[in-house]
Amino acid sequence: MKLKNNDKSFVKDTNIENDFHIVRLFNATNNKQSYIKEISNNYIQLFFGLHGNAKLIFNNGRYTLDIQKNKSLVLFNPQQNLPINIETEPKAKTLIILITIKKFHSFFSEFAKFITFLNTENLEKKYYSAKDLAPNEEIVINQIFNNKLHESLEKLYLKGKIFELLSLYFNFNENQDAEKCPFLEDEENVLKIKKAKEIITERMANPPSLNELAKEIGLSLKKLKEGFKQIYGETVFTFLIDYKLDYARKLLETKKHNVSEVAYMIGYNTSSHFIAAFKKKFGTTPKKFLGKI
Repeated sequence: MKLKNNDKSFVKDTNIENDFHIVRLFNATNNKQSYIKEISNNYIQLFFGLHGNAKLIFNNGRYTLDIQKNKSLVLFNPQQNLPINIETEPKAKTLIILITIKKFHSFFSEFAKFITFLNTENLEKKYYSAKDLAPNEEIVINQIFNNKLHESLEKLYLKGKIFELLSLYFNFNENQDAEKCPFLEDEENVLKIKKAKEIITERMANPPSLNELAKEIGLSLKKLKEGFKQIYGETVFTFLIDYKLDYARKLLETKKHNVSEVAYMIGYNTSSHFIAAFKKKFGTTPKKFLGKI
């Protein structure tokens, strides 16, 4: 099924400058959807997985690359065209940045020696890189997706944010701290927010209250709420519910547990509450989901 704009899902292809544009994909449906775009071989392709997972498909499905949540992927192949054929999972948000090598080189000309594929000896070579997104990068990507500016100002805003993202992503400082976040007071607070995420996912069946969580990580309740939303783009409660339901879906896929067992394992006291939450997120009941596997 081709990804189309509707009241929730969208494909936004924005031309930032000549030879430089971005594509924002959000699949709000409960089905896998695809997006196809022809790209010439002089473009660098950068993919950022914000929510959910996606997959790049090459050679009619004979070869694929995953774009996972909170992961990134950079592709450059001057030897042949690399058309984009991307399959997005339900609820996935994916950002694509497309820049010609000439334009990209103009951005970073002073620092080309620090960026592998801009080195003179590598300009005609294929390049592939994948890594985790740092919290500060996730924040910028969230802002790119969630901005509510009038269209007359949006392009200017997006241009600034893309430059910010590229600067963070290709930061060559040897002492770079991936946890440093310009939107929180200091890097120690970012580590505490990440610890909060670890706590609620490890104890998802019986998570602490927000007050208990804030006390455990050593932050005020206000900083916990604000910091978590800045880094992960969601409230603590919304993030935990999504995580629990995604985990439940994986448990059901194993076919080792029935619906009641899965509900109990992720912390629901009644199956009915679990069934209602599962249907709201995935558009089908756990029982029907099991029947489709």
